[in-house]
This record gives sequence, C-alpha cells and structure tokens, in this order.
Amino acid sequence: MAQPFVLPDFYVAYPARLNPHVEEARRHTREWARRMGMLEGSGIWEESDLEAHDYALLCAYTHPDCDADALGLVTDWYVWVFFFDDHFLEVFKRSQDLVGGKAYLDRLPAFMPMDLSQGTPEPTNPVEAGLADLWARTVPSMSPTWRARFTEATENLLNESMWELVNIDAGRVANPLEYIEMRRKVGGAPWSAGLVEYAARAEVPESVAGSRPLRVLRDSFSDAVHLRNDLFSYQREVEDEGENSNGVLVLERFLGCSTQEAAEAVNDLLTSRVQQFENTALTEVPALCLEKGLTPAECAAVAAYTKGLQDWQSGGHEWHMRSSRYMNEGARADDASSSVAGVLGTSALDIRTLFGRPAAARLRTLTHRPRPVGPSLLPEFNLPFPLSLSPHLDDARTKSIAWAGRMGLLNDIWDEAKLTGFDLALCAAGLDPDATPEELELNAEWLTWGTYGDDYYPVVFGAPRDLAGARLCNERLKACMPVDGPEAGAAVAVAPLERSLADLWARTAGPMSAYARRSLRNAIDVMIDSWLWELHNQAQHRVPDPVDYMEMRRLTFGSDLTISLCRLRHEGELPPEVYASGSVRALENAAMDYACLLNDLFSYQKEIEFEGEVHNAVLVVQTFFDCDYPTAAAMTDDLMRSRLQQFLHVKEHELPLVCAEFDLDGEAGATLDTYVRELEDWLAGILNWHRKVRRYKEEDLRGGAAPRRLGAPTGLGTSAARLSLSLPAQRSAVRV
Repeated sequence: MAQPFVLPDFYVAYPARLNPHVEEARRHTREWARRMGMLEGSGIWEESDLEAHDYALLCAYTHPDCDADALGLVTDWYVWVFFFDDHFLEVFKRSQDLVGGKAYLDRLPAFMPMDLSQGTPEPTNPVEAGLADLWARTVPSMSPTWRARFTEATENLLNESMWELVNIDAGRVANPLEYIEMRRKVGGAPWSAGLVEYAARAEVPESVAGSRPLRVLRDSFSDAVHLRNDLFSYQREVEDEGENSNGVLVLERFLGCSTQEAAEAVNDLLTSRVQQFENTALTEVPALCLEKGLTPAECAAVAAYTKGLQDWQSGGHEWHMRSSRYMNEGARADDASSSVAGVLGTSALDIRTLFGRPAAARLRTLTHRPRPVGPSLLPEFNLPFPLSLSPHLDDARTKSIAWAGRMGLLNDIWDEAKLTGFDLALCAAGLDPDATPEELELNAEWLTWGTYGDDYYPVVFGAPRDLAGARLCNERLKACMPVDGPEAGAAVAVAPLERSLADLWARTAGPMSAYARRSLRNAIDVMIDSWLWELHNQAQHRVPDPVDYMEMRRLTFGSDLTISLCRLRHEGELPPEVYASGSVRALENAAMDYACLLNDLFSYQKEIEFEGEVHNAVLVVQTFFDCDYPTAAAMTDDLMRSRLQQFLHVKEHELPLVCAEFDLDGEAGATLDTYVRELEDWLAGILNWHRKVRRYKEEDLRGGAAPRRLGAPTGLGTSAARLSLSLPAQRSAVRV
C-alpha cells in the first residue's frame, strides 16, 4: 500500500543509543507475554506479531543506560500497554461497544492497589493478569507519591480510551486544542515519563514534582512523543483502523489542507514542543532547583530524569524508523545512499533537522519586533448565549473605583480616568448578573486587582528584567492570603498591590470553609505565578510555543480564578469528582480558551503595535505558521469557534452521561445546569465588555496614554539601552 504522505524531516537533536541488554530483554518479555496469555490463543497477537513489533528494541533505545533487570521490567510494561491498545481496539473499538468498554476499564484500577497487602481480584483476561503482575514487581521500589502519580497516569491512559471510542462512534474529529489535551491522557507518554523515573533511578522530588518546569518537561515530552507517533502511524490508524484520534487528521480537517501539508504542520508542532522542552530544561529547571533549595542528590535526580526524557525522544524516534508497526518506508538513516549508512542513531546527524526549517522556526520566535499593524481585525462573534447585566452595576462602578483609590491603586501606573475607562464593573455585571450588590462589588474589585497586577508586573519587573524581584513579590502576595485566619494577611501587607489583595482575601475567604479557602488560594497562586512565566518570556524576547501559550493563557487571563469563585458558590452541592471529571474540565477549558482567544483578537493592535507584547494568540499563530496578520486572525477565529462548538458538544452529549454516572438527580442535577448557565453568562459578559470598553479601538489607543514604542533595541548587548529608559517612560507599556 502506498504511503499517504512523504515523512517530513524530523528535528532530532541527539543521537539514539542502544542498551546492551536488548537481547536479554527480548527473551524475557517473550516468555512473560506468553505466561500472561498475550500470544497464541489470545486472538490479538501471535509470537510473530510480538517479534515484529520488537518492544524490547523500543525500550533498549529509550532507556539506554538501565541494567538488565530494569530493562526487562520496563519492556514488559510496554508490551502490556501495546497489547491493551490492540485488545481494546479489537474487542470494543471495532464493535463500538461503549457499555462493554466502560465495564472493562472500570475493573482495571483494582489491579493497582496503593498497598500491595490489599491484594487484587482474580484476572479474567491477559490485560488484567499483566497489570497485576507488573504492579507487584514495580511499586515496592518506588515512593507512595510516585505510586499515586503513576496510578493517575495509568488510569488516564485506560479511561480516556472511552473518549476515542465515543468520537469514533459519533464520527467526530477533535479540534487541535482538545486533541493535544486529551492525547496526553490516552497516548500514554506521561505514563512513560513515570517509567523513566523508575528506569533511571531518578524519582522526581515531591517538592518540585508539581511545579511548572517539571510539568512542562513532562507535557512537552508527551506531546512530542504523540505527534511523532501520529506521523508514523497515520496509515495504520486512519486508513486501516478508522481511528479519529490522530494529529495529522485533526490538522487536515481543521486547516482544510492536504494530508502532506497537515503532516508538515504536525512536524512543525512536534519541533516546537521539542524546542520548548529544551528551553525549559535549560532556563527554568536550574532556577527551580536553586529556588527550592534542592540537595545535590535531588538536583542530580532532576537532571537524570531530564536526560531520561531526552533519551526517550531520540530512542523513540529511532524505533519508529525501524519497527514494522509503522509507516517508515525510505525514512531510515541506513539507506544505501546515506554517507553514514548503518551507523546507530544517525537520524540525528541530518543537517536539515538542525539548520533547516526547525532553525528558521526557532529564529522567528526570538526576533519579533513591535510594528504598526492597524486596527484589530474582528470577526463576527456568533455567541449563542444571551447577555444579562446586574441591576447593581452603577453602584458597583462607584464603589469599586473608590476602593481602588483607598487601596492606592491609582497612584502610579493607573489613575481614576484610566480605571473608569476600563469599566471593570461592567465586566463583573455580565459575568455574574445574579450577584447581590455586595457580591458584585467584590467581583468588580477582584477584577480590578487582577488587572492592576497584570499591568504592574511588566512595568516594574519586566522592563529591568528583574525576575528575582518578581518572585519575591509573589512570595509577599502569598503571605497576604493565610488559609487560617484570613484577616491576618493585612498585617504583612505594605504596597498597594499587597494591601488590596489582603483586603479582598479577608472579605472573600473569611466566610468560607477551609477547603474553599485552599481552593481559592491555589487559584490565585497559579495566576500570579503565571505572571512570572510572561516575564520569563519577555526576558528572552521569545514568542511562546503555541501549546504552552494556550495552557498558560488560561492562567494569565485569570480564568481559573473567576471559575473557581463560581464553583465555590456551589460548595457542597456537587461531589468534587464531578468537577474533576474529564467532561466538566473539557467544558471549562473550552470556555476559558474561547474567552482568551476573543481577548487576543480585540487586543492585537494594543499589544503588538503599542506595547511590544509577545503574549497574543494571533502573534503566536503568525510566528508558528509564518503567515500574515489577516491569515493568523482568521485561524485564531476558527480555533475560537471550534472551542465554542466543543463547549456545546460537551453540554449536549457528555454532561448527560456525567449526570448518569454520578446519579445527579434533583437538586444536584439542577446545580450542574446552573453551573453551565453561569459559564455561558461568563462568556456573554466578557464579549459584551470587550465591545463596550474604551481601550481596544484605535482612537482609544492613540488618544490615551499609550504612545507608540516602535524600534526599541531588543538584541544582544542592548540591556544598557533598555535600562537607560526612565520608569515614567516605561509606564506607557501597560498590558490591560
């Protein structure tokens, strides 16, 4: 069968290395698979299938330095996961048996007890038998925190197979953002990252396991693994199996392009994710180790883990080039025409992968300059949710502006005229039209504080590249939000940003339960920490990677904070598991992304022409695809619309299943309906505010205090020129 596209030039910066124990792993895993019932008689594999797939070779490439015992165990895990994938395909995907598939998946967590003394059920198929055996052999050498993380990754890998099955049943192809998000779970690379910790004897310290740098290492690693696999497996998955979960197909449908063009775009995204991994490993991870005061042994574990993920990327690529499971005709480095024919890992030596298209893409991310762009191009926003405004709007306007004055927020980067033009009370009145007068005032003041902080950090810390000062400011802000005794935060508050936060915290968190306070505190923590991410990119003069941008934009926009406040209003009315379900998270993320993309479309001229900003989705699309502004704006609009369609899809098709799964009848079901309506109000209120506010139109920008800042020096050796600019001059670069 002819290949549907020519494989692109892959960016593989490091050569693959082969573990010397590969033959021993082959023998061991063949015997193990037979004992577990995965070969003859399984109806899925024969021994010839296992030999052809050669998972021992995969593991020997991806874990080149571990000993023979560790390699054998890791290989068994991969045999198990690939057998599961094929078993689920044959038994449930091909027949589209939703009920049977769910029952099958629901049994599997019982074979992963946190305490091995609890025992496991009697296995009824090779997947259950293999999981029970592997779990008992692996977890004794790992900590309880690793067990919990690996269990979650394994359950995600198993359970999200239902997402694929439901999409196949509905004939639905995901949008790009949904696909990346869900592929991490169903694709299994976060699970692979857990096995890297085991094989490298490099368990990530608990104190940093949940940090942004380690999370980005894992996620960028995962995305690259999955996108690479999508390119090699397109023919088998899409043409043979009827699979809808493939990145090439997703972009082919979304962009309306040929399969070859979609494959090139997927490879560009793969390259971007690998380069994101490299950037994070070199610029964020060392600073994290220093900031958290890790011991030398802990720093060594983080370094070994990072190296293990890097080895996996190169080794996984080499295996895909050689395995009979995938489409790889003409792609191997040992082609007779190659000058390095037969040399192990030589796919990394092709100069095109280092200095061709990947290098040009990296260069674009680091060389953006402010430029005239003209008025923002706005599409038709066909949002199907009606707008409602609180009748207490005028009162909230007056009181929130007076509050900002008392807190000192109008004495430096803002004044009363500017804040009046921002009309954040109008935004609050649309977000929460049913709020009481007191709630609406508080909501308007939270929006005021968050917008002030988002403006304050680029001016005070961004211009002088003072990341250390910004981190110290974050720690002081967190001290203003004690979970126990919320009113005590005022005692440590000094600056206006601190005083205003301490005031809001005491008034908001005071009446809450301890659980609600912790939830709110976490939402604020992640928002202010996201401001450091923006400063980090600003210091590098770097346009963010597309995936990293969208995931962080939800936080910098304050979406998580406002949605957390909405959730907490219904505390105790819905089980926490409902909010944690994949469908509700998908609903929330779709709403957040729609709002963020909407904001970026409105603010493009303000941010690109007047502020020299690099955090804008339209600019990110322009940079990634190397296209003009109108094309990037249209693509951003398409992405925004696809997220709205997903919101409506989840509401109509997935939430009824959530109600059935959690038995949400009566009041609980009504609460979930109310929560969905509040998300719709949130979207309608945000759109209305963008249309009405005085800050995005060209006349507002040219008539206000936002003069052009074109042609400022940005290259190497220009820090002195930047520092020579006075603070008052820099205050024009406010991002609002």
